Amino acid sequence: MANVTLAVPEELRRIMKRHPEIKWSEVARQAMWEYARRLTIVDGITSKSRLTEKDALEIGKTIRVSLADKYAKDARRTD
Repeated sequence: MANVTLAVPEELRRIMKRHPEIKWSEVARQAMWEYARRLTIVDGITSKSRLTEKDALEIGKTIRVSLADKYAKDARRTD
C-alpha cells in the first residue's frame, strides 16, 4: 500500500490531536474511496455523453440567465 502525506488546517490538526483513539488514516482512506466511487460514476456517465464542453457551458449559461430572469420577476412582484 502506498503512503500519502496530507496537509490539514491547524484547527483540524488540533481536533485530531484531541482524539488519538480515532484512526485518522482510516477516516481519510474511507473518504477518498467514497470520492473515488463518485468520480467513477461521473466518469461512466460522461463517457457516454455526446455533449462537448462548449455545449455544457452554453446550457449552463442558458440556465443562469433563465434563473436570473425568474428571480428578477419574483422580486418585482414582491415590491
